[in-house]
Amino acid sequence: MADLHGQAFDAPWSAAEFTALMTGPGVFALRASVAEHPAGFILCRVAVDEAEVLTLATVPGLRRRGVASALLDQAIAVALSRGAVAMFLEVAADNPGAAALYRTRGFRQVGARPAYYSRHEGAADALIMRLDLNR
Repeated sequence: MADLHGQAFDAPWSAAEFTALMTGPGVFALRASVAEHPAGFILCRVAVDEAEVLTLATVPGLRRRGVASALLDQAIAVALSRGAVAMFLEVAADNPGAAALYRTRGFRQVGARPAYYSRHEGAADALIMRLDLNR
């Protein structure tokens, strides 16, 4: 996961960070493959009745081919099966493609975190988005 995360993000998480997250309560990961090669993954957490997308990464050369959509749909199904009634995530305001994906799945913006993501040329705001799962 750390290797793929490094391909997808400017400030990737380390293998140790993924290991620590994966041992936490309620955490689950799903992966996608194309021709038996890693294509992407989603890491989520369910606590009581809320789910959170911790990260979603797709191999850059496979973006806009439905990998992230399929992972998100599967994660929503798992969250529902674990009793979640809402799902939250944060997405960089300078990533309109990802924000559009979440909106197509019914997520709506409910807040923002100014200068949340580090960038080589400064910082980007995080949009906080929520999906009601009991719709």
